[in-house]
Amino acid sequence: MSQLLSSPPMAVNSNLTINPRFLLSSSGGFAAVKRYGIALKPTTTTVKLSVKSRQTDYFEKQRFGDSSSPSNSSQNAEGLPARFYVGHSIYKGKAALTVEPRAPEFVSLDSGAFKLSKDGFLLLQFAPSAGVRQYDWSKKQVFSLSVTEIGTLVSLGLRESCEFFHDPNKGKSDEGKVRKVLKVEPLPDGSGHFFNLSVQNKLLNVDESIYIPITRAEFAVLISAFNFVLPYLIGWHAFASSIKPEETNRTNNAPPNYGGDYEWSR
Repeated sequence: MSQLLSSPPMAVNSNLTINPRFLLSSSGGFAAVKRYGIALKPTTTTVKLSVKSRQTDYFEKQRFGDSSSPSNSSQNAEGLPARFYVGHSIYKGKAALTVEPRAPEFVSLDSGAFKLSKDGFLLLQFAPSAGVRQYDWSKKQVFSLSVTEIGTLVSLGLRESCEFFHDPNKGKSDEGKVRKVLKVEPLPDGSGHFFNLSVQNKLLNVDESIYIPITRAEFAVLISAFNFVLPYLIGWHAFASSIKPEETNRTNNAPPNYGGDYEWSR
């Protein structure tokens, strides 16, 4: 919401040199210039002064969020690091697809350090259509993309296809009773790709296939997001954040028998 408070036209000397002592003030909704010993000549020019209301800034902050607001802090009310949940969704006539990242897992060592124990992954959720712009998420089917499978997708050519097979119960007594196949194939006209998830679950008597067309632009957004998040899924962001200049300098200046296992020191 923007408000402008404007003054009516007024005569001002076109050859006048304004003294720094001139003050601009508002009174009764009109802007006025206070003069101190100024002689006006007959030649005049009509100007219009305006003042922008500070209410505009206030409403803009309410709409988009003030960066100084506690709600945008990296900590929550308890002082703990804030958690953020993100995802990207694509909605089409027969199905919807939501992609969400899942963080890697670390285990603590006796030294106080942490070691990566499990890579992160991307969770794909497919929901069939239940009407116009409505989707039945109670019947959704999920598929977890590993970092290697993500690498296959980001390197996929415009006319190339790939296929991933998962058995969630592999190595268990129920192995082979749940079968998931995700196929990514190019659209016939080359305008994008089909994502087709087939699920056969003998335990729940489910045999379903959900497919959704992904345009070239939508696929580009997914690939860009995949490339960005991939280092985080393998935990390299934690390592990069832990590097301190003084420790790096101390390691570089260490004697040969320091204990570092460097290829070039062998």
